[in-house]
Amino acid sequence: MYITKEKVGNAFGALKDTFAYTNVMESPRVEKVVVSVGTGKVKDKQQALLIQDRLARITGQKVAARGAKKSIATFKVREGDVVGYQVTLHGVRMYEFLDKLIHVVLPRTRDFRGLSTSAIDEMGNITIGIKEHVIFPEVADEEIKNVFGFAVTIVTTAKTPTEAEAFLRHIGLPLKVEEA
Repeated sequence: MYITKEKVGNAFGALKDTFAYTNVMESPRVEKVVVSVGTGKVKDKQQALLIQDRLARITGQKVAARGAKKSIATFKVREGDVVGYQVTLHGVRMYEFLDKLIHVVLPRTRDFRGLSTSAIDEMGNITIGIKEHVIFPEVADEEIKNVFGFAVTIVTTAKTPTEAEAFLRHIGLPLKVEEA
């Protein structure tokens, strides 16, 4: 079953008994998906361009450079130096990326047994670390010598971690069943 706006919208019907929702607007939704890569102080311009290109292919959207907030002399980083790249997805692209992540990419991950529920923060968001970008079908056939990892943050409107966990399970995110 694929992730669509309608499926996410049907969370009200699936979760209203559990969380005593009285209004459709109370049910959680996915607000945005943020994909970010920390590059540090990359000296090789080709490596930086490669990361931008691959991230743009994976997400289908232009990549934004992120600068350092502070100067740190120990690491030879000055304020404003590019230390990472980020893409924020909304709307149709967000649902397409989530669908690809859940149904194609995570099953291709080596030794994948589900995502930990401890990755859900107090605000109801989950951050998933991807160790190798080559598990995405858009870049799988290319040279594998420049492999990098990135983080995918799924931002929801859930108010508590338990509400977020129930919602993420409803949309199909493979979460582990953790025993207390």
